[in-house]
Amino acid sequence: MRDISHKLAFAHDGEAARYSDVFNPNDGQVQARVALGDRALLDRAVEAAKAAQPAWAAVNPQRRARVMFNFKALVEKNMDELAHLLSSEHGKVIADSRGDIQRGLEVIEFCCGIPHALKGEYTQGAGPGIDVYSMRQPIGIGAGITPFNFPAMIPLWMSGVAIATGNAFILKPSERDPSVPVRLGELFLEAGLPEGIFQVIQGDKEMVDAILDHPDIGAISFVGSSDIAHYVYKRGVDNGKRVQAMGGAKNHGIVMPDADLDQVVNDLSGAAFGSAGERCMALPVVVPVGEKTALALREKLIPAIQALRVGVSTDPEAHYGPVINAAHKAKIEDYIQMGVDEGAELVVDGRGFTLQGHEQGFFVGPTLFDQVKPTMRTYQEEIFGPVLQMVRAESFEDALALPSQHQYGNGVAIFTRNGHAAREFAARVNVGMVGINVPIPVPVAYHTFGGWKRSAFGDTNQHGMEGVKFWTKVKTITQRWPDGGASGDSAFVIPTMG
Repeated sequence: MRDISHKLAFAHDGEAARYSDVFNPNDGQVQARVALGDRALLDRAVEAAKAAQPAWAAVNPQRRARVMFNFKALVEKNMDELAHLLSSEHGKVIADSRGDIQRGLEVIEFCCGIPHALKGEYTQGAGPGIDVYSMRQPIGIGAGITPFNFPAMIPLWMSGVAIATGNAFILKPSERDPSVPVRLGELFLEAGLPEGIFQVIQGDKEMVDAILDHPDIGAISFVGSSDIAHYVYKRGVDNGKRVQAMGGAKNHGIVMPDADLDQVVNDLSGAAFGSAGERCMALPVVVPVGEKTALALREKLIPAIQALRVGVSTDPEAHYGPVINAAHKAKIEDYIQMGVDEGAELVVDGRGFTLQGHEQGFFVGPTLFDQVKPTMRTYQEEIFGPVLQMVRAESFEDALALPSQHQYGNGVAIFTRNGHAAREFAARVNVGMVGINVPIPVPVAYHTFGGWKRSAFGDTNQHGMEGVKFWTKVKTITQRWPDGGASGDSAFVIPTMG
């Protein structure tokens, strides 16, 4: 059994006081253990970051971009290794793991253009002989706290922009699948990033609290459940830090009567069940508008769901693999039973699914509920598993109200051929990211990612120019170069440009 420690931060001294098991979700067996760090470990990481960051910030943006180019090439070169490592700890199929890494690399590609993104503003002649200009400078030391469901993409979303803008970055990944972030850190070093600029420290809540309280960490990015996101945001802000904390989701797919139902079913199969539903941008709620639409959609959905292939991560024919661990499997199955108890119609039951030869694996079969009501707890809460719920709406206005009034506001999609309906929906829906005939509306890397309501805490989104703003602070300079003549009377009033 291998040990996963903090080797990117510095040599791990001796035996750790606490360890956590890392499972192989395909067979339910412990394959590794991760050393859980403490405040003393974080202090050493911060000292390493403080020693390295000023020199890195002084490197010109073009040279920092070259490190990003090198890193991108190394990740692409090692894609197969990274994808298999990711699948072995998370459980998602290899193709999905490659997608996880590729979506992270797209932000690295954006970071390759960081010289342009860091350009400030300039006004010549703002006043008599006075020019005004601004510059963006790094925060100093940033930290990222990332979830288990995207062990490559989300660390890259955070670290890429933070590092490219001149910061040092300390990553605390999920202890459930910690190996890929460590490997990414090794590739950063190989790409030419100085030691101390990207460090991976392992840990649990004790480490999270240490990060939130550390006086030398200026900015924190978090992705996880909403309750923890709110906790991270409040504690971090109370300690004077800049914080972006992305929470949970309950994304809806609105199906209008004119939608192409074959395309909708194909899109729903991937968006609801891909990665076993363990995505904050999954589509776990479908809202057909009108009884005729609901009946026709249901008729097409049932055979499509029953045809989904659940398999081990390395099965190239599998649509999705196991969930992360036994506790999460039990939680999903408890929600399925809760839906039955609440009175929803269980159309396809994924409980009790086993795979021959992998009976101890953490598998959950695809599940479909119909006649789900907005008052049901299973609708109000995030299940985070391969469970699709159908909530019927009588009209466009009823369908619009469902995601708009939900506690979460991460993503939403509408399926229609009607441009007016799509435009109206996009303008009025109370959700941060909208897809029009796009089931998983994750913006491209040069735009920005972020939800509304309990899906996000903080004022700045991830990646794109919003990410650049989050990881930098603006300095504005007002300058005058005297021409050598008399300056006149001393000014005792506030200066103006009149």
